[in-house]
Amino acid sequence: MKSINTKNLLLRPLTMDDTADVFAYSKNENVGPRAGWKPHETIQETAEIMKTIFVGQENVWGIERDKRIIGSIGLIEDPHRQNDQARMLGYALSEDYWGQGIMTEAAKAVLAYAFDTLGLCLISVVHYPSNLGSQRVIEKCGFYYEGTIRQAEKLYTGEIRDVKAYSIFREEFREENER
Repeated sequence: MKSINTKNLLLRPLTMDDTADVFAYSKNENVGPRAGWKPHETIQETAEIMKTIFVGQENVWGIERDKRIIGSIGLIEDPHRQNDQARMLGYALSEDYWGQGIMTEAAKAVLAYAFDTLGLCLISVVHYPSNLGSQRVIEKCGFYYEGTIRQAEKLYTGEIRDVKAYSIFREEFREENER
């Protein structure tokens, strides 16, 4: 899998050497719950998750800035669509970098890669209604709001939450980014 360079970031495959950086943001009580996962309690827990979810996976990148991994972003199979040319975008970012446009920059780069290099036709994304930062990223990327899926996801706490669903077609992304 190739790395992606943006103006301010390097999106690159994660390795086990990144475990400490990933743990640094994943243990934060404000990061994981916004994406539906519990904060990591130990670096060993992060290492296990790295092995199963991040390392060696296609289309999953660490977000590097100033030689540190400050977040992750990736494309996964969309569980709501039976379309081989569609993927779902997911991401997490260290709270230290919220509100700086970093995730929007990373997401736009991954969308361009998804459409131009992978030849995908549609990318979807969901967020919890309370996660307004994620909603801003999604809107800045030009996604179209599809609706709210009620009682869509069960959290690690057992709580069942709604998600707001969005998608963008290749043509829509290109039109949005030609402006």
